[in-house]
Amino acid sequence: MLSIFSPSNYAPFNIACEEYILRDFSEDVFLLYINDSSIIVGKHQNTLAEINYEWVLKHNIPVVRRLTGGGTVFHDSGNLNYSFMVKENGDMNRSFERYTKPILAILHDLGVPAILEGRNDLTINGCKFSGNAKTVAFGKTLQHGTILFSSNITNLSAALNPREEKFNDKAVKSVQARVTNVSDHLPYPLSLQDFVTLIRAKVKIMYPEIQDYFLSLKDKEEIQALMNSKYDTWQWNFGKSPRYNLSHSIKTQAGVIEFFLYVNKGIIEEVSIYGDFFTNREISELENALRGIEHKPDTVTKVLQQMDYQSYFGEVNLDELLSAMF
Repeated sequence: MLSIFSPSNYAPFNIACEEYILRDFSEDVFLLYINDSSIIVGKHQNTLAEINYEWVLKHNIPVVRRLTGGGTVFHDSGNLNYSFMVKENGDMNRSFERYTKPILAILHDLGVPAILEGRNDLTINGCKFSGNAKTVAFGKTLQHGTILFSSNITNLSAALNPREEKFNDKAVKSVQARVTNVSDHLPYPLSLQDFVTLIRAKVKIMYPEIQDYFLSLKDKEEIQALMNSKYDTWQWNFGKSPRYNLSHSIKTQAGVIEFFLYVNKGIIEEVSIYGDFFTNREISELENALRGIEHKPDTVTKVLQQMDYQSYFGEVNLDELLSAMF
């Protein structure tokens, strides 16, 4: 087994790194990484329904779809992420227990009463600090998890606070839970870097054959290429969402405007616009222009501007329309 600590804090790079290791490494790998502020959504989720889109856009937060299922999580520099990528032997149903064992062992050594609760959550006194997910890909098992060590819980709550009434879909929904930071339960102050050192040491005890490995220039170039083609693209992170309906209304100076969208594979297939606004043009012209385009802010903005949106709605600004459509 190889032990790798990613040199990057960019979420699309690190999620791409997991796929690259699964695909190209013959050895089992234990990977650790720390992302800057970012949101990681499950493979089968509707991205827009899981995030506070306006807050994410305002703070320029990367949103990345991962290979595994499960719910959406918020990462920041106080959040440690770990991955086991192995050729699985034995009972896969026990892998959550097997690969969370080093984390629980360290916390018990530190006097923290952490447990594996349910199928895949680690908790302290009933509060969740780690969610875990797994999948089988490229002939290996990937199990990874988050560890809220000293994360900004306020930002976490703000980022993952979507307007649920907007969406009607059958995508996998995140389950909200009370969360906590590990650092709040330690008997003495400990930095995240020191915590990383303890975890790597514990994994070396549990897997005596493990060796440290540093990503080569070729590795980094391959990961970067995969990131550019997949994990840092709208098509993967948003366009891969299951089909969904969006309905939302806004009150503007021009009156109430209601949008009803049907989106499939990231493409707006149907759109209807209603309201009590006054218009000089047939609203069906704008509806037709919006059909068949990506449900993506840049693309929608371009169409609205090309169609001279104020000629349809009157005194309304572009940001108001976008807030209703995302």
